[in-house]
Amino acid sequence: MGSEEMDHGQVAAIVLAAGGSSRMGQPKQLLPLRGQPMVRLAVDAVCSAGLAQVVVVVGAHARAVVGALAGLPVEFVLNPAWPEGMSTSLRAGLNAVRSEIQAVLIVLADQPTLTPDLVGALLARYWTSGAPIVAPFYGGRHGNPVLFDRALFPELAAVEGDRGGRLLLIKYQEQIAQVEVEDPALLVDVDTHQDYERLKEPDDKDASHV
Repeated sequence: MGSEEMDHGQVAAIVLAAGGSSRMGQPKQLLPLRGQPMVRLAVDAVCSAGLAQVVVVVGAHARAVVGALAGLPVEFVLNPAWPEGMSTSLRAGLNAVRSEIQAVLIVLADQPTLTPDLVGALLARYWTSGAPIVAPFYGGRHGNPVLFDRALFPELAAVEGDRGGRLLLIKYQEQIAQVEVEDPALLVDVDTHQDYERLKEPDDKDASHV
């Protein structure tokens, strides 16, 4: 195991931000939270963790997402096939990952509670465990983001339809290294208006938990 800087230098993030948010009726990754678009909160947390490469896959609302991330050290990849499902964005992101990258962290654009500390904990677990997959867990259930070793890139790229790495989590469930989180709010992603309203409550009511 190398130094912390070397470790970060071998891990990239792929942020999946190409979806059309059909269930929300509007681009959920652009909804404001704490004065920022949700996608910027998620990507800023990833960038703050010091990864070697951050790839943001855009599609349905590409221009707006790019604008929301102005000034952040990321690379944008356009996925024109985004209507065919999340797997197409995953492949587009993997194709943009540099050859020296040893693992990727798959990040959802609608996870605005993600923190640099959680990203760092996943990286640390990867280097100490040697596991092919590292995922955060709360109450026995896994959340996002999930880290995959390069050995699994071909299988990730072969996923079809509106799925990400879930099939690999099932296939390799006995080999997943777990990072236990104490606050379930860290693993929240936004799929519905109700999810979004719950996330806004701490701001509105000065609460400490979602």
